[in-house]
Amino acid sequence: MTHIEIDGVPPAPDQLWATVSAYGHFTAMQVRNGKVRGLALHLRRLEAANREALGVGLDGERVRALVRHALGDTKDASVRVYVFEVPGEPATMVTVKAPAEMATPQRLQSAHYQRPDPHIKHVTTDQGHYRRHVQRNGFDDALLVGANGVVSESTLANIGFFDGTAVVWPDAPMLHGITMQLLEFELARRGMPSRRSTVRLQDIASLDGSFLCSARGIAAITTVDHTSLPVESQGLSMVAEAYASLSWDII
Repeated sequence: MTHIEIDGVPPAPDQLWATVSAYGHFTAMQVRNGKVRGLALHLRRLEAANREALGVGLDGERVRALVRHALGDTKDASVRVYVFEVPGEPATMVTVKAPAEMATPQRLQSAHYQRPDPHIKHVTTDQGHYRRHVQRNGFDDALLVGANGVVSESTLANIGFFDGTAVVWPDAPMLHGITMQLLEFELARRGMPSRRSTVRLQDIASLDGSFLCSARGIAAITTVDHTSLPVESQGLSMVAEAYASLSWDII
């Protein structure tokens, strides 16, 4: 069951219905024991997206208060914060659902699609269509690719690769996810560098493995289309250790 509040109160049916077609953006987080990883980055994402997409600022402390109010006594949850364009001040909706973890390992099928303005976590894009399509084909998620097979991200997560010396993040239009940012910092602190590089579908077979990361966690990737990838490597172990060590922030 999902608990929903808009600007701190349960929405009326017509108010909730209006959000179905409203333009907006969001951030998604996993809450454990009343805490979340990368809270400041989530708030920064919302504020930056609000200025670019809706043309106004956003009060981060108010967002925190709305999340706390929607959680109530719930300590563990999947939380999303949406900001919608409505007449007057933008409406802020918080949804609270049961906690979730990323399934691992995962199999991906490529799909030629890129989200509009992919640096923003938009509410309305077509990525769900591609996710459902590849799931009907027996895969877990779609790997979004652009011209010439350039890899960007999955429909739900960032993707990273290993080249034997570093974590390679795709140099392509994509969302710079919160977990990705946290992992970059922590891996660098542990002596494992990260870099951006163009990764094409035909390059994947020559790499030393791959993983997905999002607020739900990390997952090794076993297959991209018909290419099998190693799921046991030093790189994957380091990413798992780095992820487990990420700190939690009080909301």
